[in-house]
Amino acid sequence: MNAPQAASVARLTLAEVEDLTARALHACGVAPGPARSVTASVVAAEAEGIHSHGLARLPTYCEHARVGKIDGTAVPVLTRLRPGLVRVDAGGGFAHPAIDLGLSALVEAARAQGIAALAVTGSYNCGVVGYHVGRIAAAGFLALGFVNAPASMAPAGGARAVFGTNPIAFAVPREGREPLVLDQSSSIVAKSEIVVHQQRGEPIPLGWALDRDGQPTESADAALAGGTMLPSGGHKGANLALLVELMAAWLTASNLSIDASSFADNVGGSPGTGQFFIAIDPGPLAGNEAQARLGRLAEAIATQDGARLPGARREAARRRTAVDGVPIPGALYDKLRQIAAGAPA
Repeated sequence: MNAPQAASVARLTLAEVEDLTARALHACGVAPGPARSVTASVVAAEAEGIHSHGLARLPTYCEHARVGKIDGTAVPVLTRLRPGLVRVDAGGGFAHPAIDLGLSALVEAARAQGIAALAVTGSYNCGVVGYHVGRIAAAGFLALGFVNAPASMAPAGGARAVFGTNPIAFAVPREGREPLVLDQSSSIVAKSEIVVHQQRGEPIPLGWALDRDGQPTESADAALAGGTMLPSGGHKGANLALLVELMAAWLTASNLSIDASSFADNVGGSPGTGQFFIAIDPGPLAGNEAQARLGRLAEAIATQDGARLPGARREAARRRTAVDGVPIPGALYDKLRQIAAGAPA
């Protein structure tokens, strides 16, 4: 499926997404190992229709690797602190290879101990958090994931950013099916969704963000130029962001959101943010009827008109992508081809 060179929308197969991503990263000096980890995450995001965390992020990844804000050659270092505690230092590099290294040790520890935790420190944007917890669940474990990000959201009632969008995710294994995965930001919407609207020249819905003066805005430019994201559910979303901050930043000895450099520009060094994952073996606790009870709960949700299980849209997107390919703005496609050919990001 060949995408046209000059089109308002380009359509790529997943194989073409993989090839384009790998070539762009390599052209910007990213080493083969980190490039494989980041590429797999981008492909998974595009397969599930999460375009904001797929190719739309790639120009920034490449630019940050090219200018040295992110170390594209960093080799993560794993330390087993306790039988059930694993730490991986990303060394100022991409989060993806650090998480990949840590997940196998996490699963091994959880299998032996029943429960284990993985702290990733000194890293960068990790893409879709659900992608990572889903892999833990695929190994048979209930998984929780916490991720902090550079400050972009004020606490409830405030106007100065303290928290990142700070997503939280969980996944639970299902017999004969893909894991049930929930992934959501503490803000009303992930910041990357605003970036996508900006790239497309589209307004954002009221209620997503405030401008630099603390006023509601429909302008993606205003939201990103000194504005703040709004927490999901008011003070409850802000409290969730605080919980994620404690788990992903404080507990991993990573930069707090207020101390992390932006994921969006070239100012400062590595953001040095953190990720924290917990894996629990459900077998000893949930009992022999665990899968039947999980199925009953899922059915009670999915069979109601207007209701849906978390992850249902992503499953549908995977089926659709397999047939229709991945749509991306033609301008983004052209830019990525130029980066892959060696042009500055």
